[in-house]
Amino acid sequence: MNAWYRFDSLKAPDGWLTPGWIAVADDGSIAEVRDRAPDGVSVETVAGPAIPGLSNLHSHAFQRAMAGLAEGPATSDDDFWSWRQALYRFVERLTPDDLEAIAAQLYGEMLRHGYTGVVEFHYLHHAADGRAYDDPAEMAHRLSLAARQTGIALTLAPTLYINNGFGGRPADTGQRRFVNSVEDHLKLVESAADGLDDSGNQTIALALHSLRAVPPDALAAAVSGFLADRPIHIHCAEQTKEVEECLAWSGARPVEWLLANAAVDSRWCLVHATHMTGDETIGLAQSGAVAGICPTTEADLGDGLFPLRPYLAAGGRLGVGTDSHVAVSAAEELRWLEYGQRLSDRKRNRAGDAGRSAARRLYDDATSGGAQAAGRQTGRLEAGGRADLVVLDQTNPGLAARTGDRLLDAYVFRGGDNPVRDVMVGGKWAVRDGRLPEQTAIADRFRRCLGRLLEGS
Repeated sequence: MNAWYRFDSLKAPDGWLTPGWIAVADDGSIAEVRDRAPDGVSVETVAGPAIPGLSNLHSHAFQRAMAGLAEGPATSDDDFWSWRQALYRFVERLTPDDLEAIAAQLYGEMLRHGYTGVVEFHYLHHAADGRAYDDPAEMAHRLSLAARQTGIALTLAPTLYINNGFGGRPADTGQRRFVNSVEDHLKLVESAADGLDDSGNQTIALALHSLRAVPPDALAAAVSGFLADRPIHIHCAEQTKEVEECLAWSGARPVEWLLANAAVDSRWCLVHATHMTGDETIGLAQSGAVAGICPTTEADLGDGLFPLRPYLAAGGRLGVGTDSHVAVSAAEELRWLEYGQRLSDRKRNRAGDAGRSAARRLYDDATSGGAQAAGRQTGRLEAGGRADLVVLDQTNPGLAARTGDRLLDAYVFRGGDNPVRDVMVGGKWAVRDGRLPEQTAIADRFRRCLGRLLEGS
């Protein structure tokens, strides 16, 4: 029996329905979308406009707990690489219980701020001394449990990490919790996949940390040993130093090397891809891969700006992620993606086109690209897709009197109070009236965890 819902308005693939009705099947998929009331069935009326849920395509959950811990005192050479040393010191104390508590808090925040799914780029595998847990996928299982507690959809991407630089430089002690051989890693991926729930809201992907951490033979072996129809994620060209070292090692830039050597296609998500030449930008766009852009983290770490306009002009696909989680709002990532381009070009509405505002185009692209990178049938409110949607609170003053695309413009660009009220994932309500059912217990556990981790710091 389908469950029917009526929304004041609904962003369908071909335009806005005002009002709109959705039928949700028992398996969490959308059975039907229509612009008129169904006959002879019970319908739940939900006040407010419904928009497709957005998949957060890049997350390192544990880093939410260190947000604000690497901000000073400042030095003249403070950069991504010095921040990375702070990260290594922080992870030394994390236990499986800590990771679960941090991830549950984070995933709840994501849901309440407009994300219905997350791709967890997970590389914190081992105990503090570098030895594998009795179950090598222990940490991966904790992420799955955290996602179940909150109701967010999870694409778990266990990450292969071998070296500490191009040319096979050995990993150092700060990275010992991350490192596996290809063989051990593929076993970990299999165990992690076996621990996912069977609701349709959890699935598996493969992550390769970066070209500096995964040498070519290991990259090829991992990809060939992985499931043929699942997504593959990799950090790429985030920092200029990374580009320079890749050139010195191979004679090619990171994106250039991947496009020439890794058969990059629609399965792939290149996270950041910040520093590309014009030819790389066009090549990535034409490959069918997704560029995973994380504007607030890229700003926080001083990475640089993604070449958005030429990439879009070449037909490139994109999604957004929150990476180190200095922010967790879907609207904020989209806003800063556009604002970075405005600051660089000193012009406005850089992502818009003749038929869509910047907010509408970025939301369309990010929901589509996010779904592709997550390997899930989401991002469009249409029959056959997953029933993942966000209901905005139209009583929020920032959305007053806004309809259709103007509503999206206000959602993305106004800022201020969070206007997300209800969130549905896989046909089940994860957030109602701005709250998760277990929100208080999750927050209390997170506070206790953080108190222990920061004690004496």
